Amino acid sequence: MRAVVQRVQEARVEVDGRTVGAIGRGVLILLGIEHPDGEEDADYLASKIIHLRIFEDSDHKFNLSLADIRGEALVVSQFTLLADCRKGRRPSFDAAAAPEQARRLYEYFIRVIENASIAAASGKFQASMKVHLVNDGPVTVLLDSKKLF
Repeated sequence: MRAVVQRVQEARVEVDGRTVGAIGRGVLILLGIEHPDGEEDADYLASKIIHLRIFEDSDHKFNLSLADIRGEALVVSQFTLLADCRKGRRPSFDAAAAPEQARRLYEYFIRVIENASIAAASGKFQASMKVHLVNDGPVTVLLDSKKLF
């Protein structure tokens, strides 16, 4: 499971011109799910994101987490994070989980975030979405549940 985590002042996602999810201060999480991923990957990644110290304290040091600031999370499914671009010019998405598995883990991941008392919003699974954000910093972090990077 892979995630691009962006610290935001606000973010929202639209489908067909309608906002389906929106947050204030917190993180935008673009989430990619692979074939072998399971609930343990979602648990690990959600916990890592919730407790990742990417918010500044009064001394402008990264000492605060999403939980510390009582921030919000906007989770957007993005299978393209699993693109393999090493050969040719067209990305391969063979590593991405099948839609049924990905939807189940995507929804599970959101529940894990919510169960940690983090307000969560989401995009619409398998929809064409427009994501709007005010990146704060900018701060962008890449995470992988297999700890590849």
